[in-house]
Amino acid sequence: MDVFNNFTVEIIATAIVLLLVFVLRFIIAKLVRKYAKTSEIIEQRANLVTKYIDLLINIIAIISLIVIWGVKKDQILLTVSSITTVVGVAMFAQWSILSNITAGVILFFFFPFKIGDTIKIHDKDFPIQAEIEDISAFHINLKTIDGERITYPNNLLLQKGISIISNTIHNDEFTD
Repeated sequence: MDVFNNFTVEIIATAIVLLLVFVLRFIIAKLVRKYAKTSEIIEQRANLVTKYIDLLINIIAIISLIVIWGVKKDQILLTVSSITTVVGVAMFAQWSILSNITAGVILFFFFPFKIGDTIKIHDKDFPIQAEIEDISAFHINLKTIDGERITYPNNLLLQKGISIISNTIHNDEFTD
């Protein structure tokens, strides 16, 4: 009981942080799913974006708990900078993975094409016109009119000009 008396403020603050984590994760999951439903985005992509946001919330919560339990600010800075340095060096060779994940999230929220659309990628050296078969966290799967299957990285998709040749929404409207 003495422990509770000595750390009452920290225990209450920890409970509040944990409650906020669960509430935020629930609300954000609902908002992402609602956005995905209104934008006709597949559930797999919505789950992926939700996982990324949950990871960010968890990192912020861990940092908050460290502060609540009285770790000194200079120790926090030293620890965070050390971890960041190690992760940065380890991930330097993997930068393309991170850029593809980031591009996948951007594609989820801001790009007007979806699975079933035919797009044209304006690449000077390797132009592509193909139908989108799948959009994942790292790449987009395309199928050309000749049946060739192409895996195109998300980060390159953001760097190239893209035309939507046929949109599945518009195709459905014309067939009715």
